Amino acid sequence: MAAGLDESVKKELSAGLDTIEIENTKASVVRILQQIRRFQERIQKHIEDNYVDFMPNHTTSDMYIEEGEHLLRDTEHLLSNVSSDTRLDLNEANAELTQCIEELREISLGLKVSHRILKIDDLFQCVEEANVTKDYLAVLDLLGKLKCLICREATCEVDRIFQKCACYDTIKIKYHIQANILQQNLQQKFERLLQLSEKNFSTTKHVSIQVSKDVEQLQDIVMALFQARYNPLKICDFLLENCLVPMVVKPVSVELLNDNEEYSQLNISYSLKQLMKSLKPSYKEVFANINLLFDCLANINVNVFGEQHVFTIIGGQIKDRFLKLIVDECLMDSVPATMDEYHESTLVQDVLRFEQTLIDNFFIHPEIDCTLTNFTKKFEQLFRNRFNKKVLETAREIMQKDLQDMTIVGENNTAEDVAKNPFLFPRCMISKSTLDLIKLMERILDNSAEGEEEPEHLAVIPVILNTYINEVPKTHEKLLEIIPQQSVLFYNNCMFLAHWIAKNTDACIPTHPALVKTLHATGTNIFKAQIVYQQKILARILREFDISDPHSIGSRPFKLTRQCLRQLDVLKNVWQNVLPDTTYNQTFCDLLNDFCLDIMKRVLLLEDISTTVANELSDLIEVILNVSPALFKEKHEVVCIPCWMKLQQLKMILNASLQEITEQWCDGAGILTAHYKADEIRHLIRALFQNTDRRASALAKISEDIK
Repeated sequence: MAAGLDESVKKELSAGLDTIEIENTKASVVRILQQIRRFQERIQKHIEDNYVDFMPNHTTSDMYIEEGEHLLRDTEHLLSNVSSDTRLDLNEANAELTQCIEELREISLGLKVSHRILKIDDLFQCVEEANVTKDYLAVLDLLGKLKCLICREATCEVDRIFQKCACYDTIKIKYHIQANILQQNLQQKFERLLQLSEKNFSTTKHVSIQVSKDVEQLQDIVMALFQARYNPLKICDFLLENCLVPMVVKPVSVELLNDNEEYSQLNISYSLKQLMKSLKPSYKEVFANINLLFDCLANINVNVFGEQHVFTIIGGQIKDRFLKLIVDECLMDSVPATMDEYHESTLVQDVLRFEQTLIDNFFIHPEIDCTLTNFTKKFEQLFRNRFNKKVLETAREIMQKDLQDMTIVGENNTAEDVAKNPFLFPRCMISKSTLDLIKLMERILDNSAEGEEEPEHLAVIPVILNTYINEVPKTHEKLLEIIPQQSVLFYNNCMFLAHWIAKNTDACIPTHPALVKTLHATGTNIFKAQIVYQQKILARILREFDISDPHSIGSRPFKLTRQCLRQLDVLKNVWQNVLPDTTYNQTFCDLLNDFCLDIMKRVLLLEDISTTVANELSDLIEVILNVSPALFKEKHEVVCIPCWMKLQQLKMILNASLQEITEQWCDGAGILTAHYKADEIRHLIRALFQNTDRRASALAKISEDIK
């Protein structure tokens, strides 16, 4: 009974406590709602005065912000203390209280919006105060806070309500106005601290850059300006067009002055005329001038945010064009063209050092901007290409020279010496240009022997020689055709070049066997063409050679014979001291052999030779026999003409009796049999002697010998 009573008492007490809690909570909610409504009424008037009606308002937002923050804390505390279970009990117990709580929640959102507007208003007042003191970094910071409050995306209910307020557009406009005012103020201040000027004269241009020595103020302004998203396009274009491009492509006068207490000054002067390529500055001058420019601007190169410096931002606008210009207009022209220049060059080290300067100044990024690094990696190939181009240009200039400007080689090398030693070249004349070409190739050999990549350096030698083979015959085509000395000089040149290659086999010149073969063939073809040309000249002279008159051949054949011998004598004068003796002797033996065979052929075709004609023909042959030995340096060389003995025997036959001829035949075993066939002897006997028994007997005897 007592236990039941206790439970009843407990329930009554609990109910009483719940009632008290409900009443207390309700009272708290009502009180806070009243306070919030009164606060919002005052805030609404403050907002309307400042952002809608723009009425004079002497109140500040500070008092409102403090009061609003207190109300927010009370509201959040009350809402947090009302648990979901309690709230459910409250709902069941008192619907009016539940409505009050929900109303409190809605008004809380409005309170938060009001608080944000007050905070924005307070920040605007701070911006105005900072503008008065020209504390631009503070203004920049305040505008950043305002941007976060005004311009962020609507991610929560407060943001959405705030952006639907009547004052939102005005607040946003006011923010942009202040941001523009800040940027204008910063830019004006920046342009006073960093002055860029240019002045054009009739033929020259003067560029000046003044940088304030008030480093602290300068860097504060620069940092604020660039953090305010300043567009540096104007300064980028100025530096590129008026400073960097001229420094790379033309001679400039650069002077950095520090004697003024207020600022440093860089003066740049250069010509506006189009200058020759040869007047371009060296890459070292270019690097030095650019470094002076960076030194002058060093104090503006502050860290803006993260890894971004001022030069990083400027570089982002111009570095690609600048680096391409450096490579194309400066470094490519600085690649060595000769081995001496290559061994002395410090281009790779200087470029890498300059690249590091750009990296240290945050102008380029080492992992992204690899233009200069890539150039250094290609340096060896660029050098080989330029070296080969320069060598070929020099070689072509040599090949254009006159072939007849000649000199002697192998002066003490006799034919016997050469026969014994294949490394000796026979005495002859070659063009001086050929020696120049060989000196050029020998320099390549010498320098390649010192390098690590000999085959790549040596590869230009076959190119030079193939160019010689192809170009010289074209360049000197007419002279090679009509001037005999030109053709034999070219022949000697080719032989000498082939000899040089063969002598340098150990140097591993690429394709050297094919080169030797091609040079031999090219020189020989030109020489043979000249020999054929001379043979045609002799044949043309002999075209009018007529000995068909049975009574007398007259003087014409003598005249034509002497004309042919004079033509050969002209050749002798231009070939004898130019060609190697062996080649000269062989060539003249061939020419004289053809000439003599032509004469003998005409004699052997005669059907009837009178004594007078025989004597005249004998005299004609005597002229040939007397003059021909003088065409050789050593007269006895004439016996090397294949038909020489036959010609001498023909003279003897023309003057001999029938008996002497048969005795010289000697039953097919005499000296005539070495050069004459039986038919030729029988034909001559019929032409020279009348038809008698003695002639018939001789012819019969020779016929029997044939059998």
